[in-house]
Amino acid sequence: MRASRPAARSASARARPLADDRRSELLDALIDAFALGGIGQRSLREVAEAVGTSHRMLIHHFGSRDELLLAIVEEVERRQAGTLADLPDDPAGAFAAMWADLRRPELWPFERLFFECYARAAQGEAPFTRLLPAAVDGWLTGVDERSGGAVDPATVRLGLAVTRGLLLDLVATGDGDAVDAAADRFVAFLRASSGTNDPYPLRRRPS
Repeated sequence: MRASRPAARSASARARPLADDRRSELLDALIDAFALGGIGQRSLREVAEAVGTSHRMLIHHFGSRDELLLAIVEEVERRQAGTLADLPDDPAGAFAAMWADLRRPELWPFERLFFECYARAAQGEAPFTRLLPAAVDGWLTGVDERSGGAVDPATVRLGLAVTRGLLLDLVATGDGDAVDAAADRFVAFLRASSGTNDPYPLRRRPS
């Protein structure tokens, strides 16, 4: 019996990457399904049917409906953070490019889900508390790495807060013209700040 244990452990190790691959495939399908119509109040059985699997497989890979929703939010956040490498170097240009991408109507279902999960996290509700402080710190770290530590973290936090505030306004009111005008005002503010006499207006101050 003892001789069989290494073989059993080896088989288990091989199974883990396959399980991870299957979870990733399901997550991609869930994100596609959510983009088409959202999950709303649909049960896990209904969600499973929409992505061509069983509710037992969803439970196996995600644990619960709340964990599934959180996994969608975390993956969409990860994909959005991956666009940092393609943004312009200056803060005003970076914000304008990011806003142009995030304001697209096809992303609204994910943004509504983010705010729902984030509010539940702020109330201390598990498992959504996993978003805290990662939903902020992840962006701070990403921009810091992208800029080589050049950008002031307070500026990044301000830009993130403005972006999320504008997105909440957008998905709640649907008033794209008014929200875009506010975004344009913030871009103008960033450009004006960059033109001040301060040699480090939007950059990390030397210690």
